[in-house]
Amino acid sequence: MSRQPHTAAGGALSLERLVFFSDAVFAIAITLLVLEIEVPHLPRVQDSEPFLQALADLFPSFFAFVLSFLVIGRFWMTHHGLMDHVKTYDPRLMWPNMMYLMAIAFMPFATALIGRNLGLFGPALFYNLTLLVTALLGRLLVQRIEALDPTSDTLLGEAAGSNAVILGATLSVLLTFVLPAISQMGMITIPLWIRLLKRRNPA
Repeated sequence: MSRQPHTAAGGALSLERLVFFSDAVFAIAITLLVLEIEVPHLPRVQDSEPFLQALADLFPSFFAFVLSFLVIGRFWMTHHGLMDHVKTYDPRLMWPNMMYLMAIAFMPFATALIGRNLGLFGPALFYNLTLLVTALLGRLLVQRIEALDPTSDTLLGEAAGSNAVILGATLSVLLTFVLPAISQMGMITIPLWIRLLKRRNPA
């Protein structure tokens, strides 16, 4: 059976639904991060020491929350920029976009795992590999959008951002084998990678 072409109105509506659904997944994933931080049960005493100790005990969860909030935010910014370049809906966008969103939706679990086991090799490697897989799926989406309009050079910025996230995540994975406790700091090199990639391939 041949695929029926989309009308202009139908294509615009399908693209709008795709973007709205994607934004909803990002919003839910980024909100779920805070639900993984357990509220401490404090003794019924007028003493600040138990409260301060409870906050100190929650530091790994706070760190994981802030880290993943910024990472998912970076992924969303890349996705937002990509969708700005999609002028007409194409069904071939559906599966690459869905796979990317699946990885985003998985992030709260990886965040909870590292938050409760901060500094351990296994959870750190699992988290960093999750970042890398998500970045690679994001690059796949970039390639699919590029294929829709191969003559356009306006995707260079988003492609550089996507490649920079891959490089940052790869660095985090490598750092896991040396310094697992701070391996996620490889992600803070993303702005540097973006500058280097844009300088190498100016628009």
